[in-house]
Amino acid sequence: MRIEGKNHDHQICNCLRWKSLFYQVNPTLPLDDDYWCALTQRILGPDDQIVDTTTCKPGRTCFRQITS
Repeated sequence: MRIEGKNHDHQICNCLRWKSLFYQVNPTLPLDDDYWCALTQRILGPDDQIVDTTTCKPGRTCFRQITS
């Protein structure tokens, strides 16, 4: 998943989740939603850092790239 525009131009972690992801037909990444990590099921990732669209990107130790 790639975020473009709105101050983002990077890939996000495959484990980043947000509420509207599960009920929208064509989910988009909201900038003001509550996020959680699929690995920990918390707002903190495995590295004990907050998860969101700006921090869950390549370079983070727990980052998981989306594979096709």
